[in-house]
Amino acid sequence: MELTRLVGSLSFCIFLVMMAISVAAQPSDDDSSPPVLDIAGRALEQGIEYYIKPAITDNGGRFTLIDRNGSCPLYVGQENVSGPDGFPVIFTPFVEGETLIRESRDTKVVFSAATTCLQSTAWKLGERDTESGRRLIVTGEIVVTEENESWRRAGNFFKIQKTEAGDNIYNIVWCPTEVCNFCRFDCGTAGSLVENGKRLLALDGSVLPVVFERA
Repeated sequence: MELTRLVGSLSFCIFLVMMAISVAAQPSDDDSSPPVLDIAGRALEQGIEYYIKPAITDNGGRFTLIDRNGSCPLYVGQENVSGPDGFPVIFTPFVEGETLIRESRDTKVVFSAATTCLQSTAWKLGERDTESGRRLIVTGEIVVTEENESWRRAGNFFKIQKTEAGDNIYNIVWCPTEVCNFCRFDCGTAGSLVENGKRLLALDGSVLPVVFERA
């Protein structure tokens, strides 16, 4: 009995320590994270349309909506080739009152496009691809209700993190620590997954560095 109590107390203490580390590591609302810059060196702004495209031109084209299986929801992906096709997105910071999109801060991403699907074109963490095991990015808004804890909306928030590949080149990451304290233990960086000739955006595999171009 005493051993059982000791193990239980130790497990609870470890849980408290992990939660404290997670909370302490979160950026505060007044964090001075640098703004994300577009290819012209301008800070990304809330409400402005931007195209996302790979930093290396032979890695596909602009980001777009992908009809993966002939039904809704639509998936986030890329045009197969570099060119004028693709849809712009609008970024919205998680922090209320913030007008700039900042590095490594929780941000909602929504395609500025009309579709035949009824759901939102907001990016959302989706299911795992059965063959590759990678998590896909789909579209749709997570509805938070009284019966649904607010942390569940974490699936709609992503981060933009600067790479060491060059100026104004970034990775897109799912790691919404401002929305969800414990989600950092399941983070993933986005890259391409080619399936049946279509380029899908997926986590947990090869990484796709991107740049942002004002529409």
